[in-house]
Amino acid sequence: MAEKEIKVYGYRWVVLAIYFLINFIMQVHWITFAPITIESAEFYGVDELWIGMLSLIFMAVYIFMSIPASTVVDKYGIRIGVGIGAFLTGVFGLMKGLWAESFVMVFVAQAGISLAQPFILNSVTSVAAKWFPIKERATAAGISVLGQFLGIMAAMALTPFLFKAYEMKGTLMIYGVATVGVTILFLALMREKPPTSPDPEGREERHTVFEGLKHILKQKDMIILIFIFFLALGMFNAVTTWIERILAPRGFSSEQAGIAGAIMLLGGIVGVIVLPTLSDLMRKRKFFILLAIILTTPGLIGLTYVTNYALLLVSSFVFGFFFMAAAPIGFQYSAEISHPAPEATSQGLLMLAGQISGILFIFGMDIFTTADGSMTPFMLAYVGMMILNIILAAFLKESDMIKAPE
Repeated sequence: MAEKEIKVYGYRWVVLAIYFLINFIMQVHWITFAPITIESAEFYGVDELWIGMLSLIFMAVYIFMSIPASTVVDKYGIRIGVGIGAFLTGVFGLMKGLWAESFVMVFVAQAGISLAQPFILNSVTSVAAKWFPIKERATAAGISVLGQFLGIMAAMALTPFLFKAYEMKGTLMIYGVATVGVTILFLALMREKPPTSPDPEGREERHTVFEGLKHILKQKDMIILIFIFFLALGMFNAVTTWIERILAPRGFSSEQAGIAGAIMLLGGIVGVIVLPTLSDLMRKRKFFILLAIILTTPGLIGLTYVTNYALLLVSSFVFGFFFMAAAPIGFQYSAEISHPAPEATSQGLLMLAGQISGILFIFGMDIFTTADGSMTPFMLAYVGMMILNIILAAFLKESDMIKAPE
């Protein structure tokens, strides 16, 4: 059956919108305390490191839950798999608001939400594959990832103002009630799949999870892509975590570092709209992955060296635009080259690699900071990693699935 004869359904956009919202609210919970770290430490009477742990726990739990969560999504489908994540997020999100005065209860609630995270984050390509034809899947993945970035931006922008207006209890209750609303929408409106498949005949079948895992690990291009994500996503997590300390030795203030981080995120939002859409329109994956890695590198060099504030903002935008745009294209590429392995399994391995390296790089940058507070040696190592990724990406083969004629 030719792809142009495949029927698609308008309800796919409803499904994507609901999935967008659950991604959005998940990231709000992840980063809630970051912009009010000092105030939260004073409120709860704990060291600032413990406030940081409210975010770091997401990365730690992800390492152990990624494969089990992907297995559930691949075996039972997105309505049940992502539904588990949505339900846990709703319950523990509201719990944070109800027991906002207790640091122990808030920490337990954050741990509960962190259990939900991989069920949601590992399903980007599964949702796209169930509802969207191949020529729209990178776009769908980009919109899903856009929800994550907008959630981070919303929490960073709103939390300080909400905290000042409503204090901790009110702030966490607002987020908790909003989460319950999103969870109810998800459970009421999410559908597993359309009446007919968006795949051509013969392409609907998938391996079991463990067959798929064995299949993935035999694919040379998947091994290369996993290593690329290990280096790149770990670097990104570390750079965004320590951006203030990276920039401070060159005379940039915390306010300037915060604006640079916001500009980086803004670049990413624009990037995940533009590049995945172009990838679908031009029916190319490898080209855009390679292009994004190449053009991320000048932005990274700017973050490492520039002393001019305007150049710092340009570097931040370029870095965010190309780096963040590469993620959904990479997710979709992995789903295509590893077919018929289940999509959540292939994406979950990429995310798992990046979470492991993220923890290693975050602590490594802290440990190996120079005596004068500089993180430049580690940043130079990241530049070397990106050059290595350019070389590795050049050896990737284009996805046969995206090249197939309509």
